[in-house]
Amino acid sequence: MSLLSPYRVLDLTDVRGHLAGFLLARLGAEVIAIEPPGGSPVRLLGPFDADGISLTHSPYSRGKKSVELDITVPDGADAFRRLAAGADVLIESAPPGELASLGLGPEALAQTNPALVIASISPFGQTGPKANWAAADLTVWASGGPMHLCGDEDRAPLGVGVPQAFRHAAAHAASVVTLALLERNQSGRGQHIDVSAQAVAMNSTMSSVLCSLIGAPLTLRGGGAVRSGDLRLRFMYPASDGHVSVTHVFGAAIGPATARLMDLVHTAGFCDAETASKDWIGYGMALSDGSETIEDFERIKECVAAFTSSRTKQELFALANEHRLLLAPVATTADVAASEQLASRRYWDDVDGQRYPGHWMKPEPADGSADRVPAVGEHTAAILASQRAPAVFAPESPTGRERPLEGLKVLDFMWAVAGPTFSRILADAGATVIRVESSVRLDACRTFLPFINNDPGPENSALFNNMNAGKLGITLNPGTPAGVEVAHDLIRWADVVCEAYTPRAMRSWGLDYDNVREINPSVVMLSTCLFGQSGPLANFAGYGNLSGAMAGFYNITGWPDRAPVGPYGAITDYTSPHPALASLLAAVDHQRRTGEGRYIDFSQAEASIHFIAPAMLEYLRNGTVVEGRGNSSEHACPHGVFPAAGDDRWVAVVAQDDDAWAALARLVGCDDLATLSVGDRLERRAELEAAVATWTSKLDEAEVERQCQDAGVAAHRVQNSPELAVDPQITHRRHWVEVPHSTHGSTIIEAPRFTMSRSRVWPEVAAPALGEHLYEVLTEHLGYDADRVAELAAAEAFD
Repeated sequence: MSLLSPYRVLDLTDVRGHLAGFLLARLGAEVIAIEPPGGSPVRLLGPFDADGISLTHSPYSRGKKSVELDITVPDGADAFRRLAAGADVLIESAPPGELASLGLGPEALAQTNPALVIASISPFGQTGPKANWAAADLTVWASGGPMHLCGDEDRAPLGVGVPQAFRHAAAHAASVVTLALLERNQSGRGQHIDVSAQAVAMNSTMSSVLCSLIGAPLTLRGGGAVRSGDLRLRFMYPASDGHVSVTHVFGAAIGPATARLMDLVHTAGFCDAETASKDWIGYGMALSDGSETIEDFERIKECVAAFTSSRTKQELFALANEHRLLLAPVATTADVAASEQLASRRYWDDVDGQRYPGHWMKPEPADGSADRVPAVGEHTAAILASQRAPAVFAPESPTGRERPLEGLKVLDFMWAVAGPTFSRILADAGATVIRVESSVRLDACRTFLPFINNDPGPENSALFNNMNAGKLGITLNPGTPAGVEVAHDLIRWADVVCEAYTPRAMRSWGLDYDNVREINPSVVMLSTCLFGQSGPLANFAGYGNLSGAMAGFYNITGWPDRAPVGPYGAITDYTSPHPALASLLAAVDHQRRTGEGRYIDFSQAEASIHFIAPAMLEYLRNGTVVEGRGNSSEHACPHGVFPAAGDDRWVAVVAQDDDAWAALARLVGCDDLATLSVGDRLERRAELEAAVATWTSKLDEAEVERQCQDAGVAAHRVQNSPELAVDPQITHRRHWVEVPHSTHGSTIIEAPRFTMSRSRVWPEVAAPALGEHLYEVLTEHLGYDADRVAELAAAEAFD
């Protein structure tokens, strides 16, 4: 049975939101795309296949039904109200206030259907000083921070090769819709969800947006590297036939892998024994106190580059698998299409003889083999003629709770970034989340920049504090019999078990799903790792930069005349949490309705490929391998990031339509070119964008923004932590939250990236110190007495 099969979703989105409906459709919901007369404008966006089918529209429209309806006229608006009266969910991406002007806003539709969940996706949120700013995907990405961290330092900052801001926001909206449906099945009432694409984009900075607020050095772009102060951490290295991504870092979590890499570099003759045998766990501290120099670290990285240059991508990847290195090939879309791992998991969907990216979870909750793209208006008559009531499963005496997941018990064996990102949302929504850690093998995030007051330490990582706020922290050693006993009791306690280890780790502890299900048959369990629980790469351990490289993100991000740089950081740790959370909450909803448990084998790479689906389809349909193209677009021109007055100051400017170009042309002194069509502008891109750069370079960022926005042109300065700290829109949304912290007294973290009109989803406390809540969990949640706790401690249950 499909997880969301009882629910009907009206999809009133364009390119800014259509991924949301697709994700819900793949989880089993009936999704009805409401298209204007002639069809969605996304159907006219390239790239196209040989039959003229849009490769931007088709991958996100499969499995939906199409109703052709003009909601701007009275008859169409009335028909839409009738549909809304029987629907469970509406997803929309109109400019704030536009639907209300048609009498179809959230308040009006709530009168028609009090059980309707409405999700609004917009650039900056529904209210605030920037709510009605002109925006494009590139300008929103610039506003949220990840762009400032991506690209070569001697050129403009970069977006990702396939626009990401609204894909991330749409996927996040899908996950919050499932949260709202869970709440509705307690209260019987719908509500309005407000998703800010800017706030969602901030998640793609690995908490670097917090630097200015916690006393840490800024994180800066550096090509295929990241700069923090004088330190440059390099992640992109050459191979003889391309590039590889290497997590060439140090510290307790990653240092051992770096040591293994340096042994290979030495054995191959590219460095001396003294270099290879450095203390790679303590190397960061040695750089800080001057006992190791930055200059020597630069020399060491060149040794690594010489080694990687001597071998092919696949030779290096074979070494990575043999020696457990944090290294992966930078895959082209052709490489992704030929992946043995994806083939082994039967990832690709075959629809009428055409391949598409497939499901991100096993077992699949619905048969996707027949998920084709509907013709415009194909289902209009049948849908408009049907009658339906919302599928509300609230009890006879609904229990409205302020926090939507209050009472849900979650056992969290997560690790690093991707898993803790979405379990943080569970905690924000009121779930009791018990976070299991090890004091021997620290969570990598406890060792990652940025650090509070630039002071490294396991309680000082702003990233860890941000991703784990509101959770109860314990330490546990499931490698001992006593530790396994505690784990089993925690599983009996839990409604949900989440884990982010390789399959080998959970099996070795006897905590794989087969054993978990014997202990608690109704549990929902989600396993998330880079490539899923099966296939030749199932046990390949690493971080989101490695799966991002292998899923195609890195090769499409860069300049045409230079090596790829890839998006900032662990990109699939930012993309995958959204479909993972949607899948998990859909399974919890199914559990509550049916009493049935569920296992979700979730692949971060498989989910993330959907975020670059148009580039994948360019190869699958046309044989075109998309590579770095700077900030250019085939849909708009000018479309780029331009210098403003000052050092490393930039503004993203996009002529999002012909009217915007005419206005921009007047601003930059190209009045005689104001009537050029987008096709003509694309042919004269270099000339037109040079004119924009000449104009912007004489003005500060604020003045470029002001003049462009006054003229209706999408523009936003490229922001890093200092700008975001004082961004009036971010302030309006109360995005910076000061929470109590057991070590620091208090610290600042980020708020959720959405609001709900009735439910409170908000962090109450910071992340736990290591093992902070062990005694509380054992006594209050498991019912152990003091003697039992002492026995377990003596038996090394807790490490």
